[in-house]
Amino acid sequence: MSTINKAAAPSANHCSRDLREWLTHLAATDRLAVAKPGLDLTHELAAVSDRLELDKALIAPSPSGHAVPVVANLLASRAWIGDCLGVSEDDLIARYQDAVQNPVPWVEVDAGPVQDVVHREVDINGQLPVPTHNELDSGPYISAGLMISRNPSNGIQNVSIHRCQISGKDRIGVLLLPRHTWTYARMAEEAGQALEVAIVIGIDPASLLASQAIVPMDFDEMEIVGALHGAPVEMVKCKTNNVRVPAKAEIVLEGRVLANVQEPEGPFGEFPQYYGRQANRHVIQVDAITHRKKPIFHTIVGGGMEHLLLGGLPREATLLETLQRNDPSVLDVHLSRGGTCRYHLVVKIRKKQEGQAKNIMMGAFAGHYDIKQVIVVDEDVNIHDPESVEWAVATRFQADQDLLVVANTQASKLDPTTTDDGVGAKMGIDATIPLAADDFTFTVIKVPGADDVDLNAVLDDPGAATAIISSDD
Repeated sequence: MSTINKAAAPSANHCSRDLREWLTHLAATDRLAVAKPGLDLTHELAAVSDRLELDKALIAPSPSGHAVPVVANLLASRAWIGDCLGVSEDDLIARYQDAVQNPVPWVEVDAGPVQDVVHREVDINGQLPVPTHNELDSGPYISAGLMISRNPSNGIQNVSIHRCQISGKDRIGVLLLPRHTWTYARMAEEAGQALEVAIVIGIDPASLLASQAIVPMDFDEMEIVGALHGAPVEMVKCKTNNVRVPAKAEIVLEGRVLANVQEPEGPFGEFPQYYGRQANRHVIQVDAITHRKKPIFHTIVGGGMEHLLLGGLPREATLLETLQRNDPSVLDVHLSRGGTCRYHLVVKIRKKQEGQAKNIMMGAFAGHYDIKQVIVVDEDVNIHDPESVEWAVATRFQADQDLLVVANTQASKLDPTTTDDGVGAKMGIDATIPLAADDFTFTVIKVPGADDVDLNAVLDDPGAATAIISSDD
């Protein structure tokens, strides 16, 4: 069984720089549960993780008798994300935005612990404890691996996360959505080549978050990691290809996305809480596995809180920056939990003119194709409180005037209501107060002095109630 190195715990303005440092901090703050040895990799490990997902991370030694332990639930809440980045929850988006705007290039080093052990004879399920999560998943999946690929024309790297089905001893089926990795794979295929990639497992939370940034093509997300760390990330060249990977990661699978080859992949439990269907998809040939001497394997349970949070916060930061660039009146954004942290966006604005909310909606739709619904509210609404948002819709929205519907748009292919090509509709709700409204109509009720009451000073012993209730004189 692996052990966690005793590293300094994160503190204010300090970001955990590897997985073990973060796990050490979680253990020191009573947020790391240790399972009894031998949890079954098929469903049982995911079931225990699911029960703990809002409270504690999980480390499972000897899962299904495997020598490598598995960890899950590294990020159970927005507060945990703030903790891992060394900031408060309120400063999360600003910290992330600053890192995207001020990237720090990585540096290449000659060696790192991730290459202490090298397997050139590959047997993925034999060498790694890959779990099966949800009931109808087609089998074991690598779900928390950073896929690093290189632009075939200029060598610039991209970092992302894709679901990776173990299809054979050295073969992986992978879902590539039409973004950067997919584009690189297509470029390589048009040149008659395979695309060199690496799948990095067991990495610090900042790297996971950076992988989800919405950035332009040829923007290396590891430079965002450097900014979050406050120092360049040390990277090493893979043993069998030209991809550079984090030197302090736990495990790396080196391989190639094969040209003109597609095989069945799926189903797999996804973030909308439904299964992504089986279809013919890209295939990765794994050429080598490298890892630390005693590695730790990280998994993300499909559709679980960690899955949702990792996608939500980076999108919020990017969408906020995009919207504020066009309209400085935008104050804040939130991708709601009920909207799977992907589909439903709430935008807080300081309203200046009518029609402004609809422009903001269209900007949000263009900001990311996953956005399905946008609710625009005034600055007095708590966008992180679903009840507050619903109240704004109930009292400040009229469907015949304040509703925007856009048909036949590019949307999420994982939304079961879209077509097979991912075409769907988008809806915007203007839940802001009309500027021409009189002061009284939308004045929110308030009990004078309620916020200043000292309950300890005005409440009596609960036992006094008995005497009052029993008295009939």
